[in-house]
Amino acid sequence: MILAGGVGSRFWPLSTPDRPKQLLPLVNDASLLANTLSRLEPIIPREQTLILTTALLRDAVAASAPGIPRENIIAEPRPIGTAGALAWAAKEISRRSGDDAVMMCVHADWAIGDDNAFRDALLAAETVAGSEGALVTVGVVPTRADPGLGYIQPGERTESGGLKVRRFVEKPTRERAEWMLHEGYLWNSGIFVWRVGDFLAEIRAVTPEVSVALDAQTGNRSGGTSDGGAQRYFESVTPISVDVGVLERSGRVRVIPGDFGWDDVGTWASLRRVKPENNTGNVTAGQVYAVDSAGNVVHAETGTVVLYGVSDLVVVTKAGMTLVTTTERSQDLKALLDALPDDVKAAT
Repeated sequence: MILAGGVGSRFWPLSTPDRPKQLLPLVNDASLLANTLSRLEPIIPREQTLILTTALLRDAVAASAPGIPRENIIAEPRPIGTAGALAWAAKEISRRSGDDAVMMCVHADWAIGDDNAFRDALLAAETVAGSEGALVTVGVVPTRADPGLGYIQPGERTESGGLKVRRFVEKPTRERAEWMLHEGYLWNSGIFVWRVGDFLAEIRAVTPEVSVALDAQTGNRSGGTSDGGAQRYFESVTPISVDVGVLERSGRVRVIPGDFGWDDVGTWASLRRVKPENNTGNVTAGQVYAVDSAGNVVHAETGTVVLYGVSDLVVVTKAGMTLVTTTERSQDLKALLDALPDDVKAAT
């Protein structure tokens, strides 16, 4: 199950509502979604891959995901949070393959440094999920104290090799993130693995925000994901994340540590972590010339960019629009968009 909704406004002006971050070639020449599909294909064939997106993006996602059956691209009628979305996906997988089918959930907009280690972690999580009937998350071994990410405190090891979860921590202060880094906490990556029957049972046990709507659909075995049942379900769910609505309330959660160069590619500046610098000491795409300049991120979709004597800048060009900011302020692009006139935002 690949989650491929959202806009990724921190990649403005390149990212737009009809061409969001996951459909952009930010790390290499392929889109982030295409990279995700290629990464999964050695262990999960495309006919067994579902993609959850929005109605606006369904055609664009289909164009970026060759080999994915059209019926495997599920469009949310409205955003309902990851708990409700994953419950709907689990229900659809159960309808097709039974309650013992294992569901692996990832996001479409990540960069992964070691694809083999990533797949190994998914398969290790599958073993724990099957052995214990557990809801398994892959916690990434952190490489820095990042206050923009959630954290997991692992506990004692179980017989199947998983670790119990002591607590989840949402976006700590930088000082607390530094402390947790040294105490062995893991990043909460949003990678989930479980048997769909186990997940649906836990939804019914601990997540009333979703279970009421889910139970209202019980017995509807013929509608699939495109009938009026989907519309009624999405209208009935109270939005809540799977972390808050399920994992933090459940005693069946296990975590598997993963060390595979994971990055959520959240800002233009993050490209310095996931792309190699060129011979001028900058991360670039397109026609770029840099002289006495280093530490810059430049994405030239159109035209030519010339840098001279500058550092730590973000420069993005596309037809009719140029963005210049610093790598530090690139995380604030949502605030920038709120301050811009509508006609400027619409021009992109």
